[in-house]
Parts: sequence; structure tokens; C-alpha cells
Amino acid sequence: MPEYHGNVKVGGAAQTHELAHLMITKVAVGPMDNNAYLLRCRQTDEQVLVDAANEPDTLLRLIGDGGLARVITTHRHQDHWEALAEVVARTGARTVAGRHDAEGIPVPTDELVDDGDQIAVGRCSLRVIHLVGHTPGSIALVYDDPDGAPHVFTGDSLFPGGVGNTQGDAERFTSLINDVETKLFGTLPDETWVYPGHGSDTSLGAERPHLAEWRERGW
Repeated sequence: MPEYHGNVKVGGAAQTHELAHLMITKVAVGPMDNNAYLLRCRQTDEQVLVDAANEPDTLLRLIGDGGLARVITTHRHQDHWEALAEVVARTGARTVAGRHDAEGIPVPTDELVDDGDQIAVGRCSLRVIHLVGHTPGSIALVYDDPDGAPHVFTGDSLFPGGVGNTQGDAERFTSLINDVETKLFGTLPDETWVYPGHGSDTSLGAERPHLAEWRERGW
């Protein structure tokens, strides 16, 4: 398997990041170039999908015949849940979303999560971080790898080069950058691998030097 770099294109091949206990497969789907991530516990083979964004057939092929325990939706924006209804109907997976965004997701949420909650992926676990600004209930998901650096799925709250879009709303921007700075950069090390909702991966170390610049520019 080629070395993981996280640069995927719509219509192109998925990429798999092989960790000691967790497999992370990234695929790009849909007209908004969304990333979806299939996580599989290497001990139990339980699978969890982060953002059933689009192209349900692509996602179902990725899931294969291994079953799907849960689909986690990082936030309420439509481009992150357009395949959710079909994926759930075809797999019977339970749905998970942040408590304050679930009402904006048309597929009913089975498990509402809050800051600090844990979501199982077999014997692995994702820690929920509530980030307010891009939407009221956006969540990031941290996998604390016992054998290496942490891994964080940030939805649309953190990208290479800045935080998520807050539509020019200064209050929402301040909320988001405060939460990102405190809850992500303030608690996780530089080597933390960042998997965003669109585009290429990054690390907290690559982005940390620019926090003051982002705050100054206001987006």
C-alpha cells in the first residue's frame, strides 16, 4: 500500500493511513470536494464513518461487507450529510452528531454528543470536542493513539491555513478561533495529525505559528 499523504481527489482512489490499532481511509466525494473518513478498529474490525457527505455508492463500496456501526456527522451543513440517509438505510448504522447541530440534520440522530464524550470504534475511541463558530454544534474528533501522535478530525472548523468560514461574522469568528486555540492547539501537541472536512491534511505544528495572523486578519 502506498505511503499515506492524504491528498485525494473526487473520482480518484481513497488513501489509507495505517496506525497500530486503527485504519483511517480518506476519500473525496461530491461537488464540494468533501472528505469522508472510514475508521476501522484493527482488533474487532468495527467500522465508523465520519461524514457521509456525498456519493453514497462510493462510500458503500468503501465500507464493503464489513458492516458499519455508526456514522458521525461533524456539523449540520448539507454538503456533509447528503449521503447520510442512503448509507444508514443500506447499513443500519446508528447516527451521531453534536447536540447543538442535530436539529439541522434531516436524518434523525440516534446519539447526541457533547464536549468530552467518547465514541467507540471497536476497542478504539474518539473524544468529542465541541467547537462553536462555523456552526453552533460543530464537533472535532480526537483519536489519542496509544502508540503515537494524536489524530483529529476537524470537520469545517480547522483547515490548512485557517479556521472555518464564519461568513464575516466577527462574533462567530472570535468564538471559533478561541475554541480552536484553546481546545485543539492548547491541549494537543504539534505532531497531531489534522484531517479536515475538505482538502489536504495538515498538522497542528504546521498551523500553530499562524494563529496570531489568523486572529489579526479576522478569518
